[in-house]
Amino acid sequence: MTAPHSVEEALAEIEAGPRGPQIAAFFDLDGTLVGGYTGNAFFTDRLMKRDVPASEFVRTVVTAVDGTVLGGDPTAVAYTNFAALAGRDEDFMIDLGERLFHDKIAGTIRAEARELVRAHQRMGHTVAVASAATRYQIAPVARDLGIQHLVCTELEVVDGIFTGKTVGDMLWGKFKGAGARRFAKAHKIDMAASYAYGNGYEDVAFLSSVGHPRPLNPHPGLRDAARSLGWPVLELAEPPATSLVSVARTAAALGGINAGVLTGLAAGILKGDRKAGARLGLHLAAKNALALAGIRLDVVGREHLETRPAIFIANHQSALDPAVLAVLLESDFTAVAKKEARHDPRMLIASLLVDPVYVDRGNSAQAREALDGVVGRLRGGTSLMIFPEGTRSPTPVLGTFRKGAFHLALQSGLPVVPVVLRNTGEHMWRGSFVVKPGTIEVCVHPPITNLAEETLGEQVLAIRNLFEQTLTHWPENDTEAAALAGEDCYGDR
Repeated sequence: MTAPHSVEEALAEIEAGPRGPQIAAFFDLDGTLVGGYTGNAFFTDRLMKRDVPASEFVRTVVTAVDGTVLGGDPTAVAYTNFAALAGRDEDFMIDLGERLFHDKIAGTIRAEARELVRAHQRMGHTVAVASAATRYQIAPVARDLGIQHLVCTELEVVDGIFTGKTVGDMLWGKFKGAGARRFAKAHKIDMAASYAYGNGYEDVAFLSSVGHPRPLNPHPGLRDAARSLGWPVLELAEPPATSLVSVARTAAALGGINAGVLTGLAAGILKGDRKAGARLGLHLAAKNALALAGIRLDVVGREHLETRPAIFIANHQSALDPAVLAVLLESDFTAVAKKEARHDPRMLIASLLVDPVYVDRGNSAQAREALDGVVGRLRGGTSLMIFPEGTRSPTPVLGTFRKGAFHLALQSGLPVVPVVLRNTGEHMWRGSFVVKPGTIEVCVHPPITNLAEETLGEQVLAIRNLFEQTLTHWPENDTEAAALAGEDCYGDR
């Protein structure tokens, strides 16, 4: 096979190649798996919290300028930051890494890099993150991607306290290549058959250590080296940047929500049917918001939305998810939301138009009581929109499915309709206030009607697996979608 020059060709090459754990795939972190540099997020967070002494700040600036503009040691700034951790508790960095991943870094994971990782995992390859970064930066990203192995810079810890020193060399430049080779020896890896992905000129030695070097979005120096060495260059799509156009579209979308609500309520008053006006207002608000924000929907299995009444379950990545479902369902539905959302200004319209059910996730008795109160409305012909993960995920990785929606299905006798949202997070990740235009892909599976109390736990796991399989092997049409739905969810159809 010729060398790949696109992500699609790279995926095909991996899947056509040999299987087995003797083949490794080493992924750099900063600029490769994620867009940007995770170290900046750590330092900026400490700076904003006034946790960086003046002396450390000055040393950091001086060494950064020397290592970049003046051509000095580019690793000096990292060693300065490592030394500044001396005397601090390791748990501080572990907690900081988890929080920054959730709030800032998760949304920068490249979607196409995730596809490359998954392709290697499907082939049974040994996948590792190889980076000059520390495990406190890498571990949350690796966990999200299902990567078990880290080849990284290790900080010395004694009795849970940082000494300010590293264990061995910082894995930058030639030391990253050496680290990958040590890992290969310990895990019986065939480096000639293995892959490495990186983006910086300092990665030349690292990429040279394997038979399949793959520069991703390379810096100019690495691009030149790749040209000289005959390495194929892969260009991954950059995460859409926030632009003035996106900000303007988001502002217009907010105006569209208000216009839709007012139009619906006015129509309800004129017709003397407030409920009909509320239904129209909700549909127009959601439809206007997505259209003005530049969001289009590409839906597979749209005919299954006609199953009414039903309990529509969806995965949850973004604040856009309720609007997408509102456009799809159009009318005659309510929703379940966490108690904390009751006072969220964005929920005022939902409270006015769909009378959502608020549950206290920390109080199981209250949650059960609140959900029990929905059963009458469901039996009366109202459908339900619910996110079984319970909260938004910072990445496309699915959380645990809670059983509340499925117990409601048993109590009300309604079918469960799985609605898989592929990429809403890429258009508005958790914590973002700006919508990035594009196409959101949706797959609606056939209704599930065979739920049983005695096997509910297994069925919930099977339904979650259906979501996972759909996200991994996205169907292009109804036939491919039907092939993903197995007997575990649907029984003998």
